[in-house]
This record gives sequence, C-alpha cells and structure tokens, in this order.
Amino acid sequence: MPPQPTTGSVPGTDLAPPLRAALVAAEFTVDAVGSLLGGAASDALHRNETTPALRRTTDGSPLATLSRLFLLQTDVDRAGADRALPGLVDALVAGGMLVASGGEVRALLDCRPYADDEHDWWVVSDLTPGLDGQPIRVAADHVLGVSSASTSLAQLTIREPVGRALDLGTGCGVQALHLSTHADLVVATDVNRRALEVAAFNAALNGVGIDLRDGSLWEPVAAEQFDLITTNPPFVISPATGDQAGRLVYRDSGLPGDQVVEAIVRGAPAYLADGGWCQVLANWAIVADRPWDDRLADWLDPACDALVVQREVLDPASYVELWLRDAGRHGTPSYLAAYDAWLGWFERERIEGVGFGWVNLRKGAGAAQQARELLDWPHAVEQPIATAVGDWGRAARVEVHEDDRLVARPDVQQETVGAPGAEDPEAIVLRQQTGLRRARRADTVEAALVGASDGELSVGRILDALATLLDRDPGELRTAYLPVVRELVAEGYLVVP
Repeated sequence: MPPQPTTGSVPGTDLAPPLRAALVAAEFTVDAVGSLLGGAASDALHRNETTPALRRTTDGSPLATLSRLFLLQTDVDRAGADRALPGLVDALVAGGMLVASGGEVRALLDCRPYADDEHDWWVVSDLTPGLDGQPIRVAADHVLGVSSASTSLAQLTIREPVGRALDLGTGCGVQALHLSTHADLVVATDVNRRALEVAAFNAALNGVGIDLRDGSLWEPVAAEQFDLITTNPPFVISPATGDQAGRLVYRDSGLPGDQVVEAIVRGAPAYLADGGWCQVLANWAIVADRPWDDRLADWLDPACDALVVQREVLDPASYVELWLRDAGRHGTPSYLAAYDAWLGWFERERIEGVGFGWVNLRKGAGAAQQARELLDWPHAVEQPIATAVGDWGRAARVEVHEDDRLVARPDVQQETVGAPGAEDPEAIVLRQQTGLRRARRADTVEAALVGASDGELSVGRILDALATLLDRDPGELRTAYLPVVRELVAEGYLVVP
C-alpha cells in the first residue's frame, strides 16, 4: 500500500453499534487477544515491538485480523478485513477510520479491547506512535489511548456509588467509562475538540451515556458540584512558549510549570459536594530550599481532607529526556537545543526535581478539623490503591478515646532488627502487607499495644497494663501514647471494629 495519512478521522457514532457487534462476534477481548499473542509477544508489544505478535497472528481468523489491523498497525488483505468487519469496511473507510488501497486495508485509528474485573470495553484512539522504532509523529491534537497514567488513575479512583461524577480532561474517555459503572451521571470535559469526538464515539461503542462538554479546566462546569472528580491533566512541567501549534494538548497545558495542577487542586473544593472526592494524577516541581510537601500544602484548601502521595522523583535531565522522546524529538536537529533550553528554564526557576504522584481531596462535611497527610512513599503498593485511599478517608474522621476497643489490622506484621543473639532488638518495625504497605518504626509500648489490640480491652486498659509491666506511671503513659494511638488509627495499623 502506498504511503497514507497517519491520523484518521473519527467516524460518526452511528457506526459504533455495528462495529461493536463485529468486535463481539470476533471475541476481540483482552483475554482472547492475550491468549492469541501469548506472554512474550504481549510483552514485546508493550515495548512497541510487533514482530513476535505478527508471527502469532497468521491464521486469518477475525481475531487475528483485528489484532493485526488495530494493534499491530499493519496492512491486512481486504477479504480478511471483510470477514472480520462484515459490511463495515467501506463505511469505516468513508468515516476515516480505515484506508483501503490495492486490495489491502490499514487502520488510521487504534481500536483495542480494554477491561476491568467486571466489564469488557473497547477504546478508540489515535495510533500508537513509534512502533518498531519508526519515527514518532504526533499531531498537536493527538488523542492518547489507554496509557500507564490512565490505568494508574483508574486504580486510584474510589469506586463507590455516587450521584454526579466529573472526568476533567477526558481524552479518549477511558475514565468516563469507569465512572459510568458507579455514577448516576458522568460529565466529561476536554479542551481538545477532537478528543471529545473520540470520547463520544467510545461512549457509543460501549453503550454508555456521557455528558461531553468543550472547555478548559472548570469553565464547562461553572456553578456545578460533583460527588467525585477524577483527572489526569496535561501535567508536563515545561516553559510556556508561543508555539501553541506545536503543543501536544494531551500532555502540555500551555501554562508554565505545574500551574495547571495547582489550578485544579486549588479550584476543586468549589466544585465538590459535601463528602465528595477529587482525585488527581499529577507532576509537581520540587524547588530549591523548599520541601515538596511544604509547597504543595499551600495549595490545599482547609475545607478538605487531603492525602497527597509522592510516588517518584525525577531529576531535571531525566525528566526532559523522557518528554522530548515522547514528542519524537530525540535524534532530530532541534533535540539538543530544546534539551538545553528546557534545562536552562529549570535552572532559572530553581527546579531541582519533579515529583509524580497522587492528590486526593475530600470536601469536609461539618468536621471541626480536616485531616491532612503528605507522604513520600516510592515503595510498592497494592493495586487497586483506591480501597486504601477510601480507608484513609474513613480513618481520618475517627476520634479515638481511652475507652475505645480497637483491633490490629490483620495484615500488619512485626519485624525486629538487631544483631544475632542480642537480648533486645535495635529496632521494631510494624509493616502492612496490603494497601499502601506502610512501615513504621515502633517502640516497645507501641508494638505491645498493637499486639494486644484484639477488641477485648479498651485502649486505656491496655496502656495501664503496659504501665504496670514496664513500671511506668499509668497517667503519664496515657498522656504520652493516646496521640500515638490516634496516629496508628489514621495510618491504618489499628481499626475500629
């Protein structure tokens, strides 16, 4: 096939139901594709290498044809395309999703299966750039498909029934699909009109109703409130330039630095109903002579509980390299100049690193004092992490008293560190095995208190018993350790039965 356009047009939503029927008939699902490709070929495809998968998709079945057409971005013969998409090829060519020439058909848009534990979906987006080492060509209005950031946000989002949910900056609409499973109404916004067209097609393809709106940040939902807001904004930290035509809308907000994330975090409380959550996947600048958590604390509204978790930090050079490669600039004549200019801007702004992580806000509902924790936690966590975030929100509102009977969370284990044969350990560590998998150094009293918390004795009685055992004053021990007990509850080591 001669060279063709690399970006397709979004078909009308009238083609979504027959396309869905064809995908269902071909059993074009995550599990079926995974079984067809096998582990090694699937892993290679995640590295943008198609050769192993091409070797496993030669049987001419509709499943193999659709995998070659959409996932591997290779030409398929017209007869095979007609078998996989009966009666649809000409309509999809006319709609701009496919191109046909010389007895062959090629996809101009990606269409791939996507699933959670209970649902099978399909997500249309622009083609994956850079397969098999090809030059990366990404249009300014490129609509990204399901990425690692998408799945991270999906795993972060609390899946409890809500009335109104907002997907701020929807892109291809994958978060809106998730929200549709537990929200009565889903509103999805984007400044990229082409993304809204893709999201509308994906909603129709999956039989989901979404209220799609055009506009930037909070403009499309002025004066409205939501029970849940979820967003993966264009958070790349770079200098704002006048080259708006070259801006990649899916990752570059057009605002310098981390101003778009700051605007979302500062603005969200006004759009949250009482008890509502806003959950953000974001980057933030780490500036010289100021701790990251101190800077982000300034963004937080005192009307909200806040759990902010820094998951990773990149140095400026690594960060610039990552995003210049993402834009296909590596190896181009402009690469070195762009690299140097971006690093120079970081130096002028005194940015020494870039943090990546989660911002979780919950609008207070009459609480006298809001809970706030900014946690640097780059270690492995249990996914989906949403359950742990919800647990944190519930624990943050628990008031602990001396007569309360608490229970140690069953996954908490105690580790001791010390020289072999030593009479006493050098350190005691309490470690969670699920959720955030926190670890906390504990002294003898803390460790014994957690170990004795089985719901039978109150906190006060346990502390009194420990005071007798350790020859300590009971009143002083209660005064010293009740605040520690509250920390242990807030961090999830102890729970109210």
